[in-house]
Amino acid sequence: MQIMTDSPIRFPGLFGDWAFTASAKALDIGKGVYWYGIIIAIGLLMALLFCMKQRKKYGISEDDLLDGLLWGIPFGIIGARLYYVIFYLDLYRNSDGTINWREVIAIWDGGLAIYGGVIATVIVALLLSRRRKFKIGAMLDLVVMGLLIGQIFGRWGNFMNREAFGAETTLPWRMQLTTTAGTLIEVHPTFLYESLWNLIGLLLIVFVVSKARRFDGENTLFYFLWYGIGRFWIEGLRTDSLYLFNWTIAGQPIRVSQALSLVMVLVSAFMLLYHIKIKPHTPEELYVNQVAARQEETK
Repeated sequence: MQIMTDSPIRFPGLFGDWAFTASAKALDIGKGVYWYGIIIAIGLLMALLFCMKQRKKYGISEDDLLDGLLWGIPFGIIGARLYYVIFYLDLYRNSDGTINWREVIAIWDGGLAIYGGVIATVIVALLLSRRRKFKIGAMLDLVVMGLLIGQIFGRWGNFMNREAFGAETTLPWRMQLTTTAGTLIEVHPTFLYESLWNLIGLLLIVFVVSKARRFDGENTLFYFLWYGIGRFWIEGLRTDSLYLFNWTIAGQPIRVSQALSLVMVLVSAFMLLYHIKIKPHTPEELYVNQVAARQEETK
C-alpha cells in the first residue's frame, strides 16, 4: 500500500474535515529540501544544546562531548541508514540485481532505522572512551537523553513524509491518508505514539532516574528498557516493519525491531536488577564524583 507523497493528513475523529496539506518538501530546489531532514537537524541541535547543559552532572568535559557528537552524529546516521538498507535490500537493487548506490545514499527520501543509529552511537562512544579515558557508562547516560530528543523530533519527520503509520483503526485519534490509488485509509498514528512515548521516557530520566542515579549506565539501561517496551508494542501496530530476512516463527515473519526490543528489555531489566540489588554501588564509583575528587586534589 503506497501513500500519496503529498497526501492530505486528517484526524477526522478529532478535527472533523480539517486537513494538513503541507508538502513533504520544504523547498523545491534540485531534488528538494525535505522537512524530514530539516526536522532531524533541529532534533540534533536541540539534543546537542541539552547535553551541553547537562554534561557537568555526569563528569563529561566539553571537549569529550563535542568529540563524541562530531563523530557520533554522522556515524549514527550512517548506521541508521545501513540498518534500514540491509533489511530492505531488494528496494535498492537495479533490474539486473546490482545495488543502486544512488538510492542507497538518498536518505532525504526517508529510510533511517533508529536501532541502527543507536548501535553506531554506542560503538563510537566505546571507542572514544578508550581513547579519551572517560567512563563509557557516564557518557552514554548523558547521550541517551540526546537520543530521546532526536527521536522525539525525528518521528515528526516521518509524519511529514507520510510514513511509519500503523494498521487501520477506528479509534478517535485515527489518522486519515490517501493512497496512490485514490482511496482513503484511517490508521494508527504510530509516529505520534512513539514521539510521546519517548517524551515521557525523557522526562522520567531527567526528573526521576538521574536524580537518584546509583551507577554509571543506569540512565542508559533505563533508556533501553523503556524504549524497548514502547517499540515492541508500537512495532506490532505498524505496516512497514523491517523483517528478519525470510525467517519465521510459527509461520509468522519476525519483525526485526520487535525481536531486538524484546532482547533489549530482558537484558536491561536483568542488568538493572544486578546493579541495584545484587551488586549495589557506592557514590564514589560514579564518574562525576571521581572527576570532582581529582579536581579537588589538584587545587
